[in-house]
Amino acid sequence: MYNKTSTRQSRNKNNWRKRGHNSPRGKGRKFSGEKIDINRFINKAEIKEKTAVFTPRYTFGDLEIQDILKQSIVKRGFTAPTPIQDESIPFILEGRDVIGLANTGTGKTAAFLIPMINKILKNPQEKLLIVVPTRELAIQIQEEFLALCKKINIFSVVIVGGVNIKGQIRQLNSRHNVIIGTPGRLKDLISQKKINLSQVKNVVLDEADRMLDMGFINDVKEILSKVNKNRQTMLFSATFSPEIKKLSNQFLNNPQQISIKSRETSSQIDQDIIRINTHTDKVDTLHNLLIQTDFEKVLIFTRTKYGADKLSKKLFQKGFKSEAIHGNKSHNKRQRALKMFKEKLIDILIATDVASRGLDIPNVSHVINYDIPATYDDYIHRIGRTGRANQRGTALTFVSTK
Repeated sequence: MYNKTSTRQSRNKNNWRKRGHNSPRGKGRKFSGEKIDINRFINKAEIKEKTAVFTPRYTFGDLEIQDILKQSIVKRGFTAPTPIQDESIPFILEGRDVIGLANTGTGKTAAFLIPMINKILKNPQEKLLIVVPTRELAIQIQEEFLALCKKINIFSVVIVGGVNIKGQIRQLNSRHNVIIGTPGRLKDLISQKKINLSQVKNVVLDEADRMLDMGFINDVKEILSKVNKNRQTMLFSATFSPEIKKLSNQFLNNPQQISIKSRETSSQIDQDIIRINTHTDKVDTLHNLLIQTDFEKVLIFTRTKYGADKLSKKLFQKGFKSEAIHGNKSHNKRQRALKMFKEKLIDILIATDVASRGLDIPNVSHVINYDIPATYDDYIHRIGRTGRANQRGTALTFVSTK
């Protein structure tokens, strides 16, 4: 990763203040993340000689879905349903509302896409709305949709902020069955009467807890109020807070609740802390970690957008290849940085919590919390970017000892 010659290099402001983040003007309440018991950041990965193998109740070939979709699933490389897919797909195929509680990286995107694509194949008039908290997650779902519909004549539109709205309006005027979007931009286009949800009878709320955390609850409620009342609704979330329960009671009809949560953090992640005192230079400490050979692909989290940019510049000056992503970056710049990180054109990606949920970034060797997260839930989702797909991962958190 390191080369001495440098060849390897709110929407709701009040909600952000409540969560301890800096306000847009930098005048929010003092960050309170360090109130989390630091012992919760220490947890050795479990080494098991024998791992229990999940046995699904059916194969994808057993499902009552169209043959062309079965062929697409095979070409996608899916061999057997994951637990969340095994539990939820049959209920969604039956037309039931579903609440799916599952950690990230469990295959929940395909859990709702497969039955929804099948529903559209059976009735080309069906419309699906997928609401997500971030641009990155919208793009990721779009990529999965395109992979499953490679030879299926079904089309989607991505509606997110940070992108030219005129281009999105043009896409909305073209043929499509699926809209994937973030609440703010969806609400804007609904108010402009560019999106009519009265004919939409299928809705997915993905990462619902994150949308609530980001202050989108009122936007989500307003969007759902405009969807056809005779609808099928699927809500997926990592947690089931009182707010999520209230939302589901208001908008879901007799939902089937499915929980595939085993433990708070993956057993495949080594978790530890790096103690920083008043005489310690955090950047130097980080440098000494990053030059170690096993730090192959590193995701570093900072608390603020400014902090992400500042750290990226400092690491670049020390000879590392790094990029920063956060809410102030344009959509194209964020996507380019993610692509470079996924393809190992850069070794280090520095991010605010915009990247902590929903993203599937393969082979991240280390997650480093350069700044302590605002909540323990944020910590769980940050470190969930490593230790995926049965691989070992490491999570390190910088803590102050002053």
